[in-house]
Amino acid sequence: MVEKISKNIARLNLIGKHVQVALLSDLHWDNPKCDRELLKKHLDYCLENQIPVMLNGDTFCLMQGKWDPRRSKKDIRPEHNKANYLDAVIEDAVEWFAPYADIITVVGYGNHETGIIRNVETDPLQRFVDLLNYKCNSNVITGGYGGWLIVNVFLYENQKSCISTKIKYYHGSGGGGVVTKGALNLTRALELAEGFDVFTMGHIHENASRNDVRETLKTEGGQCKIELKQIHMAITGTYKEEYGEGFMGWHVERGAPPKPVGGRILHIYIDRIRNDGKDNLTKIIDSSKFPL
Repeated sequence: MVEKISKNIARLNLIGKHVQVALLSDLHWDNPKCDRELLKKHLDYCLENQIPVMLNGDTFCLMQGKWDPRRSKKDIRPEHNKANYLDAVIEDAVEWFAPYADIITVVGYGNHETGIIRNVETDPLQRFVDLLNYKCNSNVITGGYGGWLIVNVFLYENQKSCISTKIKYYHGSGGGGVVTKGALNLTRALELAEGFDVFTMGHIHENASRNDVRETLKTEGGQCKIELKQIHMAITGTYKEEYGEGFMGWHVERGAPPKPVGGRILHIYIDRIRNDGKDNLTKIIDSSKFPL
């Protein structure tokens, strides 16, 4: 389903007039505040409908080791409260995610995973992917903190012509802002890279999308023409609900509001149209929250 092109580029081939890719981030799967019931519901929906899944950073929380000044006894699950804390989390996660191994495509790094590499000198994400692939005979790919996923969509099976959608993913940075809710992060992303059709980020625990348009000059057969390039921008939410009733805790005491829980589903619609005597593939891109 997915193949690694280079260290930071993966390619996914799909077939159909309407294909979907689930964009999830900030699961914080090992945190007691992770809504695993909702996460399982969303992953089961993807499994039932054969929707490939991408995890864009902070799949794990990993904040309860003795090296972390933020550690708290109430923020560790009992099954992970062991001397081999990191091993316990990773091995447990492999068992939990095993039913979904065949639909998970790319798993990228977030600041929680890179923090472990920096402070503990081990790579928990690569260990998770390696063990998951070993036990499930799957082909999950480790992505970067940022990278590219190219989605090639074929209208029909065994057809050579396809239309590509280039997804630039980046876990995210900054706090997002209570007022702007990540809108500025998306605008900054337009200066981060060029050539993408979709930009997706997480990190700030918001859930929204918007469409931007850029004027481009395209050359074909020695002829120049102006095209309006559609760009879809998405922020994916978290699965860690830490506001609760607003009673107390780090999230509440720093004045952070309740955050939307859940990821997004990217929709790519393609069709063949005839223009100037030639058949061309065209596409529309959008995203939505998961259905109820």
